[in-house]
Amino acid sequence: MSQSKQPKRNAMHILFADDEKNLQELMRSELPRMGYTVTVCPDGLTAVAALEKEPFDCLLVDLDMPGMNGIDVIGRARELRPEIEAVVMTGKPSQETAIAALRHQAFDYLTKPCRLAEIAGLLGRVAERRQTKRQLAALQHRLKRAEGDCQMVGNGSAMDSVRKLIAKVAPTESSVLIRGETGCGKELVARAIHESSLRAEQPMVAINCGALPENLIESELFGHCKGAFTGADSARTGLFEVADGGTIFLDEVGELPLAMQAKLLRVLETGDIRRLGDNQTVNVNVRVVCATHRDLEKMVEEGTFREDLMFRINTFEIEVPALRERIDDIVPLASHLLRRHRTDGSSEQLFTPEAIAELKAHQWPGNVRELANVVEHAAILCDSLPIGTEHLPRHFGRRQLRKELRDSEPMSLRELEMIAIERSLTRHDGNKPAVAEELGVSLKTLYNKINSAEEKRMAG
Repeated sequence: MSQSKQPKRNAMHILFADDEKNLQELMRSELPRMGYTVTVCPDGLTAVAALEKEPFDCLLVDLDMPGMNGIDVIGRARELRPEIEAVVMTGKPSQETAIAALRHQAFDYLTKPCRLAEIAGLLGRVAERRQTKRQLAALQHRLKRAEGDCQMVGNGSAMDSVRKLIAKVAPTESSVLIRGETGCGKELVARAIHESSLRAEQPMVAINCGALPENLIESELFGHCKGAFTGADSARTGLFEVADGGTIFLDEVGELPLAMQAKLLRVLETGDIRRLGDNQTVNVNVRVVCATHRDLEKMVEEGTFREDLMFRINTFEIEVPALRERIDDIVPLASHLLRRHRTDGSSEQLFTPEAIAELKAHQWPGNVRELANVVEHAAILCDSLPIGTEHLPRHFGRRQLRKELRDSEPMSLRELEMIAIERSLTRHDGNKPAVAEELGVSLKTLYNKINSAEEKRMAG
């Protein structure tokens, strides 16, 4: 076994196995010239030994070798490194060997003698395929990070009730309406329903109905043909078609215009959609999950939401509690969110007792979404865990100050100013420009107030 390498960043590492010495020498000299690193082996057993020692990106192997044939080498390579690409070479082509190669998911099949240009072209395609796989893996990773996980954090009775409802409705085909305040995790519930359903292996597509201009909603949901309207330079597949076989999540469904409500109702009743500008209908098999923070019943009374649509989407209802109604879940949630940004610190000491008290005392008008922002802010500001009150956003400190002032004796305006300045100095480790920016005064004014207080203290 011998190895020849030419330095090149991200070059494929190729294992070549063939018992013909002239081919061994050819690959040893030519593959590095193509930009690859190569390890050359004279037989199958040596190739397997090489596979067991180091990772390879591509296996270029002869079918007929002493000791172990090429198909067996590919089989062992798949066990050791499932993502390796395999190319079979043989001087005795037959239907049986071709089928065996395909059965082992070989990338391609070459008949000897083969030209160097043919090998170079094939290895180029292998490299492109590997790059595509890497890009797909990166996109899947980014998508997972963007979506977050579906873990329902919290052990309180409110979330236990939500979990039980999800477990009941997920295996069915029923439409679900998720209600709750903005930011309380309605999309998380929708994803939990999808991932616990029989459609879990199919796509879930989410769309915020309130985030799209009225003239684009129909195109987004149902698609359009080329030339259907000004600017429609190409055909577009709608999200209902993209979600075919899976789940579509219509967030803030109460924001849909009445005209679109009627079209949505027709799709829910028939499964038929029609692209803008098209006379033909397409049938889709989609489960619909909706969410809203609006009072749909009141909207029905006001004539801004169709009653028949409300009944159609509200086969099964789940109410997601606001964060202020599940105080016991705040710390577990905050810890879970913090672990997305920080891995240092012990699990027992992620937040100081004072910071925990602040988090629990807050009313959380923005619910879990607001908590996620607060935790991210604190994670950036905190050099080492645990997170303290000085790492929380400034409105937490102002609320705490107001509470203390309510419980204290009357003070002069100058005394109140100095309390605020001293608290800010503590939060910013004495960084006066940062304090001036937080308090909304010039740096000169800040120095004047500090000096004046110091002079008064010295005089007293």
